[in-house]
Amino acid sequence: MFIQIHPDNPQPRLVKQVVECLLDGGIIAYPTDTIYGLGCDIFQPKSVEKICRIKGVDAAKAQLSFICRDLSHLSDYTKSIDTPLYRVMKHYLPGPFTFILPASKQVPKILQSKKSTIGLRVPDNEICRHILDALDHPLLSASLPGDMVEEYTDPEIINERLGDQVDFVIDGGIGGMIPSTIVDCTTDNWTVLREGLGVWEEG
Repeated sequence: MFIQIHPDNPQPRLVKQVVECLLDGGIIAYPTDTIYGLGCDIFQPKSVEKICRIKGVDAAKAQLSFICRDLSHLSDYTKSIDTPLYRVMKHYLPGPFTFILPASKQVPKILQSKKSTIGLRVPDNEICRHILDALDHPLLSASLPGDMVEEYTDPEIINERLGDQVDFVIDGGIGGMIPSTIVDCTTDNWTVLREGLGVWEEG
């Protein structure tokens, strides 16, 4: 289903529809503060596997990340984070960054890499915020399959290509073209793995 959600004032009725779909194991294509992504409830393993099939990747090898409303749930999904790292994350989030962190036992196994790490995002996007508020736990974030810019920026084209494979395509306006900046924080030497939209000034 193709639905238009206002990017600045998301309609509660539509947000509720999306969240009910997610809790029921549904899959969505949705806007973030960077490019559009594929998403599902992180506690629905079959939905995670379906997203991997759509992307054509092995769930065990896929580098999946999830988005949180803010940093308040950080301790639930990651092992202890020291004060300097927490301050850095608080400085950069919400924003176009994905932080690779050691995963806690509460992270569903399907989302953990072989190194027991997770990618965590807090997008600066109102639609994401409202969905996460209503869902009350993180949402899977996976990039859309596609080689042309329009395939992951224009919701109408995303709907044409993926509408029969997902439950909702959310039109929140034209998306960005540059993905998030990925920072590996699993050691004391924080490392930028991918230069994206976010400008990293540490180190």
